[in-house]
Amino acid sequence: MTVQLGINPLTWTNDDLPSLGAETPLETCLTEGRQAGFAGFELGNKFPREASVLGPILANHDLKLVSGWYSGELLTRSVEEEIEAVQPHLTLLRELGAKVMVFAEVTDCIHGQQGTPVRLRPSFPADKWQEYGKKLSEFAKYTKSQGVEVAYHHHMGTVIETAEDIDNLMEYTSEEVGLLLDTGHLTFAGADPVQVATRWAHRINHVHTKDVRADVLADVKNRQTSFLDAVLDGVFTVPGDGCVNYPAVFEQLKKANYQGWCVVEAEQDPAIAHPMTYATLGFNNLQKLAREAGLLNGEGQE
Repeated sequence: MTVQLGINPLTWTNDDLPSLGAETPLETCLTEGRQAGFAGFELGNKFPREASVLGPILANHDLKLVSGWYSGELLTRSVEEEIEAVQPHLTLLRELGAKVMVFAEVTDCIHGQQGTPVRLRPSFPADKWQEYGKKLSEFAKYTKSQGVEVAYHHHMGTVIETAEDIDNLMEYTSEEVGLLLDTGHLTFAGADPVQVATRWAHRINHVHTKDVRADVLADVKNRQTSFLDAVLDGVFTVPGDGCVNYPAVFEQLKKANYQGWCVVEAEQDPAIAHPMTYATLGFNNLQKLAREAGLLNGEGQE
């Protein structure tokens, strides 16, 4: 049994706050990520979106395309409209061999608004769970028929953020809707990643290994900052450098025979958190944790 270890370019350049790492070229991200030891990358805002262009770039660095974020709007769109909207993204993922799509509902989201406290995030409309679950399930069945599974990303500042939100989402959707387990977002939301991993292990098809600095989290919650200001303050870090209980989380993944990607997605200010230093630390810690849990054989570079 083995997982693969990947990284998100947020270590170098930030999609939600493009000024962070704006001067860093894609070539630097890919070169340093591969040098750190990772086998693949998720998409970021500097990646070409045509398979004919991106494929050779990744191949030149001996890297795979892991996945990529997709901003869903199924609360307001029909399934047919969402399927039409997703086509360029779905085509890119499929053609380059990515097996999962990071899907997040962004209707009324505030995580990209630096002036808005994250506590003011929108709540999911309680009377919409059944309808939404049916729509998302239908959408996920379609993408799966195209070779790419939906991995739903619960995210701070969106309508699906808490453990209760995740419970509702999983209960109202079919098995085709997978769960992206993000340890950092769960911890920020006040949830226990171990409990969520235990409850929904059979639905987890993608993992973001984002760690949390507990002292910074307490401070940003006390000051009621925005999500982006929390990032700038250093609330997130690479796995093994914060308070998340990864051995217990990985134990649940092992029990469920998880065989997808484990991705370091730990956005920080690259001017403060040197990207190559943290990419290397993240890989070394993640490799050690995964191997000790029995999730990884050899170097994970299959």
